[in-house]
Amino acid sequence: MILMTVLRIVFTKAFPPSSTFADYPLGGALFLGFRYDARDVSIVSLLIFLLSLIPALNPFRTNTGKKIAMTIWTLSAIFFMLFYIVDFANYAYLQDRLNADLLNLLKDTKDAFKMMWQTYHAVWLVVILVVGVLTIVGIVKLFYKKVENKPAIETSKFAKIALPIVFFLVLGLAIFGRLGQYPLRWSDAFSFGNDYAAKVSLNPFQSFFSSIKFRKASYDIAEVKKGYPLIADYLGVDHPNANTLNYERKIVGDSTGTKPNIVVVICESFSFYKSSMSGNKLDPTPYFNQMSQQGILFDHCFTPSYGTARGVWATLTGIPDIDPTSTSSRNPKAVNQHVIMNDFKGYDKHYFIGGSLSWANIRGFLTNNIVGLTTHEQDDYDAPKVDVWGVSDKNVFLKANEVFAKETKPFVSIVQTSDNHRPYTIPDEDKAAFQVKTASAKELEDNGFGSNDEYNAFRYTDFCYQQFIEAAKKEAYFKNTIFIFVGDHGIRGDASKLYPTAWTEELSSEHVPLLIYSPNLLQPQQYSYPVSQVDIFPTAAGLSKISYTNTTLGRDILSPAMQANTSRYGAFIYDYANQLTGIVKDSVFFSHIANNDAYQPKYQSTLGNNNPALTDDQKAYYKNLTEAIYSTSQYMLLNNKVK
Repeated sequence: MILMTVLRIVFTKAFPPSSTFADYPLGGALFLGFRYDARDVSIVSLLIFLLSLIPALNPFRTNTGKKIAMTIWTLSAIFFMLFYIVDFANYAYLQDRLNADLLNLLKDTKDAFKMMWQTYHAVWLVVILVVGVLTIVGIVKLFYKKVENKPAIETSKFAKIALPIVFFLVLGLAIFGRLGQYPLRWSDAFSFGNDYAAKVSLNPFQSFFSSIKFRKASYDIAEVKKGYPLIADYLGVDHPNANTLNYERKIVGDSTGTKPNIVVVICESFSFYKSSMSGNKLDPTPYFNQMSQQGILFDHCFTPSYGTARGVWATLTGIPDIDPTSTSSRNPKAVNQHVIMNDFKGYDKHYFIGGSLSWANIRGFLTNNIVGLTTHEQDDYDAPKVDVWGVSDKNVFLKANEVFAKETKPFVSIVQTSDNHRPYTIPDEDKAAFQVKTASAKELEDNGFGSNDEYNAFRYTDFCYQQFIEAAKKEAYFKNTIFIFVGDHGIRGDASKLYPTAWTEELSSEHVPLLIYSPNLLQPQQYSYPVSQVDIFPTAAGLSKISYTNTTLGRDILSPAMQANTSRYGAFIYDYANQLTGIVKDSVFFSHIANNDAYQPKYQSTLGNNNPALTDDQKAYYKNLTEAIYSTSQYMLLNNKVK
């Protein structure tokens, strides 16, 4: 209990609150954290106590009992140290406490361990683990010796019965967590109305094991049908039918004229608040900002969820990846999807990535669904591997440019970047042309960066965009190509200097740029309508004027129908770690726990710091729409098969 309390205080010093939460008194969070810690310690203590009631297993009277007790405490010490080490590392990376989503990394163990080895001081972590376990076990042994050396105390028969009962009740109360009808739950941490206080109060055991129960994918057909009328209107379904659950929209294109090429760039960890377009004073993406002024920029684009695999899925399928157990690309039942990329008839299709497509079953998902796709991976580049993620983004872009320059047919392609990611490698070959900068700790904090390594990795990504576009401008294909840049996800962090509270609390990890860039084909424009990653391919198809069939939640955000009725714009958010669903719509961010009427929903203005005064009808609309999108997404993940 002492050690867990000390580590909670260390947590507040290692990860101090942002300015948004700085004035919040942490006394309540520390006390709630003490109660969570007491529960975990009491569970182990209760196990040993119950064993001690069996005479042959009493840890102070038999060698067998002592060995069993020491084994339990040793295993507890190992789990304790592992969970806290991973928890601190996880928070340093994602600004979130350890949760069951970490189990997804076990499906890509090789890459995960390589990244950890290249990012963290892995040897020191092992040393800390070993020393910590030995220290805890050593302290336990000292306590045992102290008890063993005490003289026996004679007690009455009443005490022999009463004291174990009292001790059992004390442990039971600590495990239950409170005097009342309902036990202490992980969701109590969020009762403060303060994101940082919630994270301080949780410990890695509570956060991890409480999130496991949400790792089961399914859908409720009754809920899907209940939300269908709202979704059909939201999507503009051609022939609504609640019985057959028809989501189909057939768009007839223009068969005349030259077909433009489409290049979708999925940008790793491209947080909008960290970019120059947000007004970030460190100006990390000046070239992308310049392109934004020459293209169509949506400055309120959101990814449905956090994570690269989820971002790739949403971009290609048009369905939010709300699988709570893993990612949909790994789900054998979901891997068969109707994707609009196949409707680009007569187009060559490419996918470029600097590493391997083996992670998260992305290779299987792509090859299973996209006809005639040519993939370009690590071994296909004449360039050195720079870290766990393969060759540098610059070399991926330059290879893509070479391939595009040789094309004789129109093409639709994906380029996936990865350098703006730990371990934040700047290739040696680029250090002369790309000059590393150093910002002060205050400048980094005020502009959302955790370190100079992260800041320069973000700048290097912009450098790579510049290398790509400047090379493309020299080729004939450039004039007839539409480039679409979108972040795969953002990074949670302190955006309080640039955006309202809603960003720092929940939206910073989903807010990304969406730039449609084609100086020869499109007029510059900036929109602040909320749009989503799922809208990418319907919009690309609309710009290409091809005929296509849309059966998902994505929409052509540049279509006349959308622009004629701006109230139809919106972006669905799914926080799988906390089971929060939400929607950004009509300048409002509305969120609540999925399928939980007892949870008080939050609603905030996305354009200001004050909560808007919503009517009961408006609250009901946002809640119903959010739940309808959530249940429809669950259904579509398993029922959007190729026909």
